[in-house]
Amino acid sequence: MSMDEWVALLTVATAMSFTPGPNTTLSTALAVNFGLRRALVFVSAVPVGWTLLMLGCGLGIGALLLALPAARWAVKAAGIGYLLWLAWKLSRAGQLGQADERRLNVGFWQGVGLQFLNIKAWMLALTLAGGWVTSAGGQPSSNPGQRLLIVCAVMVFFAWSSNFSYALVGSVLRRWLAQGRRLLWFNRLMAVVLMLTAAWMVRA
Repeated sequence: MSMDEWVALLTVATAMSFTPGPNTTLSTALAVNFGLRRALVFVSAVPVGWTLLMLGCGLGIGALLLALPAARWAVKAAGIGYLLWLAWKLSRAGQLGQADERRLNVGFWQGVGLQFLNIKAWMLALTLAGGWVTSAGGQPSSNPGQRLLIVCAVMVFFAWSSNFSYALVGSVLRRWLAQGRRLLWFNRLMAVVLMLTAAWMVRA
């Protein structure tokens, strides 16, 4: 990759990874409610799921799937429904640990699967597949396999570091939020963020 491509890739990766979304919101909420160790399960699931998604897009499967209107809307509907369900569960938790597995069931495999329901992740993966994997400087790439591996490695780093950063902030706030009704209002705020993300997905 040329220097210009590297700069563009890192800029896109930073902007998309560190802006609030379903992954960073859940990383923060899980760390606040359960602690950093519990949140690391989900934090580690995000790059795994995203890499699988990116590999599929790099091989052309993603573009084929989203080219079908019915399939695109199915992904959207499932993602929106899942986010709204999580928001509802989270909004009811007012004490540490109350958002247990029955209320906020987001383990490793749920975190992996969430990437395939996240239209933001699909858009990023398709953008990277078209802009960095299959083309180089506006011309067809001569080494798409190598470029796909580079993009995956970069995004694994950004996906993990961004979600870990949000989880770390959540774990620092954990004790302060445990006082009074602070946790309940924090969880409701996170639920609103998830609902806004779902609303954005409707229009995406």
